[in-house]
Amino acid sequence: MEPAATVARFPGWLRVVQIIVIGRNPKRTLIRAAVLGTVCFVFFKFFFFEHIVRQVRVEGNSMFPTYHDGTRNFVNKLAYRHSDPKRGDVVAIRMAGEHEMLLKRIVGLPGETVAFANGRLLINGEEIEEPYLKHHSPAPDMKPVTLKPREYYVIGDNRMMSEQGRIDRDRIVGRIIL
Repeated sequence: MEPAATVARFPGWLRVVQIIVIGRNPKRTLIRAAVLGTVCFVFFKFFFFEHIVRQVRVEGNSMFPTYHDGTRNFVNKLAYRHSDPKRGDVVAIRMAGEHEMLLKRIVGLPGETVAFANGRLLINGEEIEEPYLKHHSPAPDMKPVTLKPREYYVIGDNRMMSEQGRIDRDRIVGRIIL
């Protein structure tokens, strides 16, 4: 007599895990996973990262020590869809084309008069505290400039190494995430 063939049986809990993870029909589960993976790839590659979030790489020291040279950050392009930029926000500013952007901090809002005296920011003649500056690097003195209705005044956190100036609202791409 031949011995009876033994059937390998999985423990009950492992069969439950298999049914939950793979399902009763592995072929159908594989097709669903492939479709889901393709949809996610297309959404994140062509929609999410083009229309909602944009990756930017910091080049230079104008935002040091807040953002270091060579680091990568994300821009939330929908941040100002229903609200206006605020003082202290770090924003991406479109320069030449879609791929060249600057990171700067907004210090002056539309209609305000912005000046720098003795290294301090003055808005409408009053000194403004800037808690986001970790190390105070004073900006060069600047005579008062009154901003137009859709203008913002931007400057980098490294005031000695930063370009500064007025920008139109249309050039602000979005707010930096982290």
